[in-house]
Amino acid sequence: MTGFGKATAEIANKKVTVEIKSVNSKQLDLMAKICPQYREREMEFRQLVQRKMQRGKVELSVSSEVLEGSAEAPHINTAIIKEYQKQIDAVRKELGMVEFNDSVSSVSLMNILLRLPDAVHVETPVIGKEELDAVVAVVEQAVDKLVEFRLQEGQSLYRVFTEKIDNIRALLTQIEPYEKERTERIRQNLLDRLEKLPVDYDKNRLEQEMIYYIEKLDINEEKHRLVNHLDYFIETMNAPMDAGGHGKKLGFIAQEMGREINTLGSKSNQAEMQRLVVKMKDELEQIKEQVLNVL
Repeated sequence: MTGFGKATAEIANKKVTVEIKSVNSKQLDLMAKICPQYREREMEFRQLVQRKMQRGKVELSVSSEVLEGSAEAPHINTAIIKEYQKQIDAVRKELGMVEFNDSVSSVSLMNILLRLPDAVHVETPVIGKEELDAVVAVVEQAVDKLVEFRLQEGQSLYRVFTEKIDNIRALLTQIEPYEKERTERIRQNLLDRLEKLPVDYDKNRLEQEMIYYIEKLDINEEKHRLVNHLDYFIETMNAPMDAGGHGKKLGFIAQEMGREINTLGSKSNQAEMQRLVVKMKDELEQIKEQVLNVL
């Protein structure tokens, strides 16, 4: 679910820039940083993002800067500055201070006057509906670019998942030659140990117990369920995208695959089979890491 989108436009003598980026997250976590003049449309921006994205930690930034040559200069309030100066002169005379004769003192006084409240008035432009609608369109462009970025990443993930699933299938097939060998070896080891014991035993009962013991180590069910999970994973990837996406479902399927692979490992009782199981776990772990990138 990582991605980035950016869109810019010149609107009403301003350059509006919208950036949106996302990283992995199980839920949609949206943080918006919007310049003050467009903040009244924040809810609309959020709803637009929510309609097109289901998961991810998303950061949305909407900023604007006035284009060169189009900025209006602040207005100096001459009447207020005169009143401030009159009051300063009155205080100066009352305290017996000397007059400001040199140019440096005059400049310093002017700097002080311009910093006093309401000495400089900045016009707050009125943002019209047409401008706000245009900004919404820029936000939508940025979101679309992010979605496009994520679709490209999704195609790459599809190839990765398909490769990993095929690898697990191949490893599962490699287990088969060791199954009969393992069963026969376990049977022979039990018989050899019994032969060394100085006791008589019921061979029929031994055969029954041995069949029961070997059946407990049988892995056919686990193999069958694992194959079904592998098929279901591919089927889910190829299914049409619904409103909730496929990410969580693929994560659940990967968990079920992990259970079957773990059971295979606990029942293997053979070094060669356990090595194959470890390889399957490695492939599955890579799938689990990348599933977080799927909507």
